[in-house]
Amino acid sequence: MGKVYPTVSEDYKKAVEKARRKIRALVSEKQCAPLMLRLAWHSAGTFDVKTKSGGPFGTMRHASEQAHGANRGLEIAVRLLEPIKEQVPILSYADFYQLAGVVAVEVAGGPEVPFHPGREDRHEPPPEGRLPDATKGSDHLRQVFGTQMGLTDKDIVALSGGHTLGRCHKERSGFEGPWTENPLVFDNSFFKLVLEPKEGLLMLPTDKVLHEDPAFRPYVEKYAADEDAFFADYAEAHLKLSELGFADA
Repeated sequence: MGKVYPTVSEDYKKAVEKARRKIRALVSEKQCAPLMLRLAWHSAGTFDVKTKSGGPFGTMRHASEQAHGANRGLEIAVRLLEPIKEQVPILSYADFYQLAGVVAVEVAGGPEVPFHPGREDRHEPPPEGRLPDATKGSDHLRQVFGTQMGLTDKDIVALSGGHTLGRCHKERSGFEGPWTENPLVFDNSFFKLVLEPKEGLLMLPTDKVLHEDPAFRPYVEKYAADEDAFFADYAEAHLKLSELGFADA
């Protein structure tokens, strides 16, 4: 099914570009690309294809969704972004949070992810429990990303490469430490470490299954060997995630 994007006004387009510049400066100054990417992912990753509920529609602005167990710490991202949002009141929070994720990847040196504006804010946060559980295996990943969100095995592996950014904090996730040696740089090092783990770097159960699952592993090997291939597939997967339930024909 293709996408039919809504038409937005010239003023709206100008606000998008203003927000893009301001977010880029914020991410560079605060070195918060991992946090902004997590905000965008967790906002979008609640989409359910069966009920058409959840997804990238700005509900993370509500304290009730920020309070979900999987979202610990995201109130910091919301707070950092709010002064910029006040400068572009015409923008929906839905577009604003997804734009933050796109800019975060770019600032960290990753691929350019296309961004299409026009998402409308929704007011009802999704129920808790739709985001991936890092303690589980490949069946769980396919249930959440595949059955629930409608994404493919390739998308799952490519998006997992986003773990090249950031670190886990024990008080938020129960895990501690960075995935890679340069957690503020978006590259393909995560996949090299999946194949050859290094002591002192984090590898979650959901990361390990990328190596162990016979359908996931070929993508891991491909991305470890070819960063350009990873960047191309990541940009495609990130776009799909950021547009779940948006502009469906």
